[in-house]
Amino acid sequence: MATFAELIRARADDDHPGLLFEDESYTWSRLVREAERRAALALGLRERGRPFHIGVLLENVPEYILWIFAAALSGAAVVGINPTRRGEELAADIRHTDCLFIVTDSAGYGLLHGLKTDVPPDRVLQVDTPGYSALLGREDSGDADGGNADGGNADGGNADGGVGPPEPGPGERLLLLFTSGSTGAPKAVICGQGRLAAIGRRGWQFGIDRDSVTYLAMPLFHGNAIMANLAMATCAGATIAMRRRFSASGFLPDIRRYGVTYFNYVGRALAYILAVPERPGDADNPLTTAFGTEASARDMAEFSRRFGVTIIEGYGSSEGAITINKIPGTPPEALGFPPEGMDVAVHDTETGLECPRARFDGTGRLLNGDEAIGEIVRRDDPAFEGYYADPEADAERLRGGWYWSGDLGYRDDAGYFYFAGRNADRLRVDSENFAAAPVERVLSRFPGTVMCAVYAVPDPRTGDQVMAALELDGAFDPAAFAAFLRAQPDLGTKWAPMFVRITPVMPLTATNKVDKRDLRRDRWECADPVWWSPERDLRYIPMTGTARRALRERFASFGREHLLQPL
Repeated sequence: MATFAELIRARADDDHPGLLFEDESYTWSRLVREAERRAALALGLRERGRPFHIGVLLENVPEYILWIFAAALSGAAVVGINPTRRGEELAADIRHTDCLFIVTDSAGYGLLHGLKTDVPPDRVLQVDTPGYSALLGREDSGDADGGNADGGNADGGNADGGVGPPEPGPGERLLLLFTSGSTGAPKAVICGQGRLAAIGRRGWQFGIDRDSVTYLAMPLFHGNAIMANLAMATCAGATIAMRRRFSASGFLPDIRRYGVTYFNYVGRALAYILAVPERPGDADNPLTTAFGTEASARDMAEFSRRFGVTIIEGYGSSEGAITINKIPGTPPEALGFPPEGMDVAVHDTETGLECPRARFDGTGRLLNGDEAIGEIVRRDDPAFEGYYADPEADAERLRGGWYWSGDLGYRDDAGYFYFAGRNADRLRVDSENFAAAPVERVLSRFPGTVMCAVYAVPDPRTGDQVMAALELDGAFDPAAFAAFLRAQPDLGTKWAPMFVRITPVMPLTATNKVDKRDLRRDRWECADPVWWSPERDLRYIPMTGTARRALRERFASFGREHLLQPL
């Protein structure tokens, strides 16, 4: 089995354009050369007896790619640090993954300031402050790329690194990509050299070859960016056009500017692009293929029409255990089928039995969701590499020799899989995975809170939205609540609830734990007062009957009304 390091080294003498970023251009040979410099620096910072883990806290800039490559060449692993997390949650991610040093910039350094990360200040490398080029052993900071990544504040020791490690094998840890579990504890998915190389070799399935230009706008701390773009482009020797951060208005100009032929996305990205006013000639562009997950059927059809693009949808995760792809004939709202030879089914989480197939009425309404909806499970060898330093999370996924995804779904009589939401306390908002418990910890600090519960409710276009139920010892003040949220330093950027239910008595289980089953079932269609922020700008207004009806109609317009059926 090949390693990702081997795919990188195959590009060492390749003068084909490898990366286009803003006004800069890198050949593949230059990327490899610069990655080798950083690999030498990493080896110089390595400590005997400690995991060789490199935390990266950056936007999509060339340094991020170079450090992924450097980790592959040096036998290290990159920890993709999520910049949308804040405060203690951010610090806990870093401590949990045993980061040996962190690569960031001034903005990232500001997020880390004052946090207990267990990474000494002299091991936080700032790429945009003086000294970084010296650490890389450069005599001329303009040698690499004409770029500005020539600063730092770390004493890296011997950047030559001495004798390097043995050639990394396929099982060598390469990536630690954060996701979240129902317990709220952070989980870092392990992706090894061999798995990433194997993913890279699948680029031909999406038409990626030497002449392709791939558009990398999804954040590199997310597995989608690395697995569905960077790895495939590296294997093919294609050209990557990278954007610092996703911009809906900048999408089409970038596609035309760089001659992009392939684009990967997650969730609402298509919806955001479609919200940009259409202009005549939008289809006049070089883009041929888009690959992603969780877009609505309506958005996919409209995006394909407007931009003249073939869209390939699939179901998967950074864990890499289950893949489900649309094939010709797949119903618009269905996920599709798993690849041949992959044994995937839907099982009841409690009994372990396979769920009956779904039944629909003449309008397509799901009739037996209570028995047909279960957890999506892989029943053969899942090739799951596990979570870093989290045996409890591993045990949650691997039960009885099967891989339990934590995602809910159902199957029709023809065998097509459908997605039905996230299991337990996981949420996915704007393609960002997180758990309810950290959000609850923040909301519990709101003055007057007796109890709180946070849970996922479906979004009309894709993924989830955050809903909170609050039991208060006084009246609810929406302005005070919004001001409180804005003042919380550890509130993640996707965590603020869209819906707030004010309940006089929180439902409890027999063991006095909050029982969220009824809360999830009721959503915003309950007798209790519900306040909501329809524009997600933290301006909360009462949710009226008219607003509820309009929201249900919005679900129907995007073909997702089935998600409002009782579970």
